[in-house]
Amino acid sequence: MPLVSVIILTLNEELNLPVCLDSLLGLDAQVVVVDSGSTDRTGEIAERFGAEVIRHPFENQARQINWVLDNVRLSAPWIMRLDADERLTPELREELKSALPGAPNTVAGFLIKRRVYFWGRWIRHGGYYPTWLLRIWRAGQGRAEDVWMDEHVEIAGGESRRLVNDIIDENRKGLAFWIEKHNGFSDREVKDIVAGGSVTNAGLTGVQAARRRFLKRNLYGRAPRFLRAFLYWMLRYFILLGFLDGKAGFVFHFLQGLWYRVVVDAKLYELEQASMRVRAAKESNEELRVRS
Repeated sequence: MPLVSVIILTLNEELNLPVCLDSLLGLDAQVVVVDSGSTDRTGEIAERFGAEVIRHPFENQARQINWVLDNVRLSAPWIMRLDADERLTPELREELKSALPGAPNTVAGFLIKRRVYFWGRWIRHGGYYPTWLLRIWRAGQGRAEDVWMDEHVEIAGGESRRLVNDIIDENRKGLAFWIEKHNGFSDREVKDIVAGGSVTNAGLTGVQAARRRFLKRNLYGRAPRFLRAFLYWMLRYFILLGFLDGKAGFVFHFLQGLWYRVVVDAKLYELEQASMRVRAAKESNEELRVRS
C-alpha cells in the first residue's frame, strides 16, 4: 500500500508537470493525474513518470477534486492535493515519510506552507508568505468546499497539524498565461460573490485561512469598489513590505494585488449595469402596456 495518494489536476501542463512529478519520486505515492482535455504532451509525460491518467471534464477545482474522491480508487491512507505548477521541496518529501506514518489517529490533516516564485524570485513579502494550506488529509475525512474560487479542503473530525517544510509554486508558462489564468479566476470569483455567502468560516481548517476569509468578506467586501483594490495594494506593497521583493515583486504585487482586484470589481460593476438596463427595459415595457 502506498503512503499517500496524490491528486494533480491538469490542462496542457507539459511545461510544469515534469518538475512536479519529479519532486514526488521516492515518496512511495500513488499519483493520479486528472486531465480535462490537454492537447499537448501532458498525458504522455504523466504516464512516463508512472502516474495514473484519468480524463474528466472540468467545471471548477473544487468539483473536480470531489469527483476524484467519489469516483477514483485512492489506495493510500492519506490523500494529497498538488497543483501541476507546484513541487515538493526535498526536505518536505523526507518530512512526509516520517510525519504521515507516525501521525496519531487524532490527526486528520496537515497544513503546508506555500512558497510562491514569480520570474524566478521568491515572493516573501506583502503578506504572501507564509500561506498555510491544508493539502494532506486522511482518506474519507476531507472534501473541497463547493465554491468556484479559493476553495479549501475541510476535514470532518480530528485535528490538523503544521508541517515544517514548504511546497513551491512556480509557473513556467510565462506572463501572458498568468494574466489569462487570472482573468479566468476573476470570472469564477464574481460567480461566488453574486451567489452570495454560501460558504462560511465554520469548519474551515487553519486559523490563517479563516481569518483571511473573514477580513475579505467583512472588511474588504464592504469597502467601496475600485478604491478597495488600491488600498489593498498599498497595504501589501508598502506596509507589508512587498517592495522588498524587487522588480519581480513589483510586477507580481501590482498584478495580483491591484490589477486582479480591479478586474473583479469591474466585472461586478458591468453585471450591475446590465441588470439595471434589463430592469429599466422591463419597467418601460410595463408602462407602455398599462398606457395601452
